[in-house]
This record gives sequence, structure tokens and C-alpha cells, in this order.
Amino acid sequence: MAVKNRWLALIGLTISVLVIGFDTTILNVAIPTLAADTGASAGELQWIIDSYAVVFASAMLPAGFLGDRFGRRKLLITGLVIFLGGSVIGMLVETPGALIGARAVMGLGAALILPLTLSIIPTLFKGEEQTKAIAIITVGVSIGLPLGPLVSGWLLDHFWWGSVFVINIPLVAIGIAACALLIPETRDPSSPRVDIISTALGMAGLGALVYGVIEGPSEGWSDPVILGSIVGGLLLLAGLVLREQRQPRPMVDLELLRNPTFRWNTVFLILGTFVFMGLMFVLPQYLQVIQGHDAFGTGVRMMPLVAGMIVVAKIVPPLTLKFGTRPLVVAGLLIMSLAMFLGASTDTGTGYGFTVVWMILTGLGVSLVMVPALDTALGVLPQGKEGTGSGLNTTLRQVGGAIGIALLGSVLNGVFTDRLDTSGVPAQAADAAEESVVAAQAVAAQLDLPQLAESAASAFVDGMSTVLLVCGIAGVVAAALAAFKLPDSRETRRTEVKAEEQPRAEVLSDVADGARQ
Repeated sequence: MAVKNRWLALIGLTISVLVIGFDTTILNVAIPTLAADTGASAGELQWIIDSYAVVFASAMLPAGFLGDRFGRRKLLITGLVIFLGGSVIGMLVETPGALIGARAVMGLGAALILPLTLSIIPTLFKGEEQTKAIAIITVGVSIGLPLGPLVSGWLLDHFWWGSVFVINIPLVAIGIAACALLIPETRDPSSPRVDIISTALGMAGLGALVYGVIEGPSEGWSDPVILGSIVGGLLLLAGLVLREQRQPRPMVDLELLRNPTFRWNTVFLILGTFVFMGLMFVLPQYLQVIQGHDAFGTGVRMMPLVAGMIVVAKIVPPLTLKFGTRPLVVAGLLIMSLAMFLGASTDTGTGYGFTVVWMILTGLGVSLVMVPALDTALGVLPQGKEGTGSGLNTTLRQVGGAIGIALLGSVLNGVFTDRLDTSGVPAQAADAAEESVVAAQAVAAQLDLPQLAESAASAFVDGMSTVLLVCGIAGVVAAALAAFKLPDSRETRRTEVKAEEQPRAEVLSDVADGARQ
């Protein structure tokens, strides 16, 4: 494929993954509007958000394998069409149940889009170009997260709530056109037949595990349904591993994790996702509720995150070639930790300017971890295993993100409830106030209790600071682990170059011998 067409194809792929980031966060600022317009209960609102994440995580594992077998371009286009269909349904429906279903359909489409996009990159780009392409794709996914509230806030200010899905339609249409016209079909002819039992075990196990992790903070970790979901999910996944170990060509190729380069880069991708998704859970609430910005203003004020990511996307490719992945990942984790520690010093009187500083540092740190680690992990996948490997990598990262939101959300809620002062507040109102900072502010406004509003703001900031402190400590521990465990990617590249040059040298030697004879 011509260079020009490769880069045009990459633009289409980037637009395709941008919608995945959008739809991870685009409904977060729309919850009050959805509650008013659809009559959705608190549980239904939770599942309007979570149905996307649960299906997304559970369906990703077989996606890469199916792409290897049936064609990566074909399955990617299928995923885009499914996502487009879910967006159209979401735009037109009027009831909470139908909206939950639409979001589940979109999650299924996203589960095909992301791993197959990543599996196509190594077939289009090699060497330094692949590093640049991975950087662009990573930024495309990442900037969709803070852009979601920005776009959603503007649309909600001007149109009906269903308009938040309209933005997906032209973006997905461009992605479909780019795939159909610019991307060659690739597959692994030796890929085994689809194992229905393994597919069911993987999807059910991941779905049950992610459901339990998401619902655990709100329902309680000791709730029988939550415990049953988590334990059942782990047992189903254990069954999948045991079954796959007996397969000559497994769908879930755990042998890939025996490669230390793939294994350790995937580990640090999971840790980076864990921290970033935890931040994305608390930051919009802080900007909107504590600093008092509206939905659109919150999205605008999250843009410094994007600035840091764009800077890194430009500088990482040459740095990776010169220094290798390890020093960049270690530096990224330490920068990310510094940002978290700075954010943890926030109090209710802290201005936005200070928030900008640690948001920019967060963007720099996260991208320094994610871009080179993802590029290196995908770069060592054997030919024909791009889909399977990227599917496994993406699934583990998505589960890491879901666990990050759940565990860090649980920490936030625990500190908030513990620090909230409801003295003198009627019992029923106090119970409502303890549900969230938004609920507490609403109760305070309704009952004219300014002291409750002040306590809620202070309790939330204490909870956010604790979450950021946990993230910072996790980043420092991960940096130390990366310094000792992460293989030098330059050695891997030199080995690959020697392997490519060896056959050429043998041919030249044979030619020389023939000439002498």
C-alpha cells in the first residue's frame, strides 16, 4: 500500500476509535437530563452507563481471534456498523430499558473496533512508522474521554438528550469508508475454527467479573449477588484457561504472555489504564460540583489533559528508538505519580490554575507509559497473531480500567461518607445526602443547609485527595517494578533486525561461493 494511503487509512482508524472514548464518558454529564426526561431510576441510570462497559469488556476477548480467522478489515467494518446501529437506536428511543439496550449494542461494536484497529496497525506500519501510528491511535482513544463531556455538554445545552449519540454517526461513517477503501484485508489462514464453548466461557466470565466489580461499590462487596458474580466470573475464566490449555491452537493464546516483552508491557498498560480511568471518574465531578462549572465548561477545562497527550504523541517515536521503552515508561509513571501527589494536595479553596498544572503532567505521564508500552507489546506479536494478541491486551486493559473505577470509586465513596457531617439533618435527608456529593448538594439546597453543602464539598475533596494519593503510590511502585522487570525494547529490535538480515546474508554467501566455483 502506498505511504499516502496508509496514513489516510490511519486517519480513518483514529476517527473510528475516537468514538469509543467519546461514548465512555459522553453520558456522565447527561445523567440529570436523562433522569428528568426518561424517568429513569438510580439503578437504571447506573446501567445506562455500565451496560456499555460490561459488554465492551466481555466481548473483546474473542474479537481479535475472529478477526484473525475471518478477516480483520471485515470484522472491523462489522463492529463499526454495529456501533452505528446502536447510536441510531440510542438517538431515537425514549425509555430507560431501550436506552440500556442501545448502549449494550454500542459496547458490542466497540469490542470489535478497538482490538481489530490495533491488530491492523502492524500490518500497515513497521518500525518507527508503527510507533508513530500507535501514538496517534492512543491519543485518539484518550482524547475522546475528556472530549465526551465537552461535546455532550454543548449538545445538551442546544438539543434534546438523544443528540449526544448523533455525533457518532458521521464519525463512524468516515471510519467505515476508510476501512472499505484504504485498508487491505488480512487474516491468519491457519487460525483454528471458532470454539463456541471457549467463546461463551470468556464472554460470560468477563461479563460476570466486570459486573461485580462495577456494582460492588454501590451494592456492597459482601452482597450475595456481587460475591456470586465475581466468584462465578473467576471460575468461568479459570474454566476457559483450562480448556484453552488443551487446544492445539487456542482462541485465548496465553502462550503470548510467556514472552516477557509482551507480558510486562501489558502489565504497565493495565496499571496506566487503572490510574487514568480512576482520575477520569473523580475529575469531572470535582470540576462540575466543587468548582461550579456547567457541563460544557467542565469539558473545556479538561482539555489540558489532551495537551499533554498530544505533546507526547509527537516526541515518543524518536525517544523510543533512541532510549527504548523502559526509561520512557519509568519516567511516565514517575511524572504521573508527581501529578497525582500534587492533585492530592487540593482543598476546597484551590483554584483552577493549580488543577491545570497537574492535569498537564497527568497527560504527559500517562501517554509516556501508554504509547511506547502499547507499541512494544504489539511489535513482538508473531505474524498472524496480531488480532489474538491485541484482543488479549485490550481486554486486560479494559478490565483494569473497570477495576480502577470500581476500587477507586469505592475509596472515594468511603471517605466521603465518613467525612460528611449530617448533624441536625433529618434522617431520611441524611441518607440521601450520603449517596453522593451531587445528592448532598441537592439536599442542602432544598433544605437551605449551607453547612451541609460546605461539608459535602470538603468531604468530596478529601475523598478525591485519597484516591489521587493511592494512584500516586501505585505509580511509584509500578515505576520501581518497571525499572527492574521491563525488557529493553532496543535489544528486541536488534534481534529482529539480525533475524531479517540473516537470510539475506546467507543468500549473498551462497552467491559468492557460486562465483568462486
